[in-house]
Amino acid sequence: MYYNIYQRPFARAELAGGSCCKGLRGWVSFYDGGGGVLVSARVMNLPDGDSFLGFHLHAGGECSGNNFDEFAAAGEHYNPKLITHPNHSGDFPPLLNCSGYAFLEFFTNRLIPNEIIGKTIVIHSGRDDFTTQPSGDSGKKIACGVVKKI
Repeated sequence: MYYNIYQRPFARAELAGGSCCKGLRGWVSFYDGGGGVLVSARVMNLPDGDSFLGFHLHAGGECSGNNFDEFAAAGEHYNPKLITHPNHSGDFPPLLNCSGYAFLEFFTNRLIPNEIIGKTIVIHSGRDDFTTQPSGDSGKKIACGVVKKI
């Protein structure tokens, strides 16, 4: 990997909570990892409840919605190769909610840097069961952010 702590991210998503979590805020930064992407997420004001929350890259390019799903335009999990869950490109490790805060860093070789620009990052209300198709039954979308090139 070519990542170092002084490197500037090539893209970032600013997360905002929906109606259930108006104070929820966070940032997901993406670094070129040489053969993949290093993802760094910082989230605050997560809701009380489940310690693990589903965290995924979605295929849609907006965080708007409708009466049934306030982030419906985020679409489904990003899955260009039509691989089963939890092995597709949009499957990320879950966030660990620690008294309303979460920090997560991981490397994935399922994505290349330019592939994620314009996609959405979504936090779900529950834990990903890593089994249910196509998205792990991780509950409703509670926060969203669009990935933008820096």
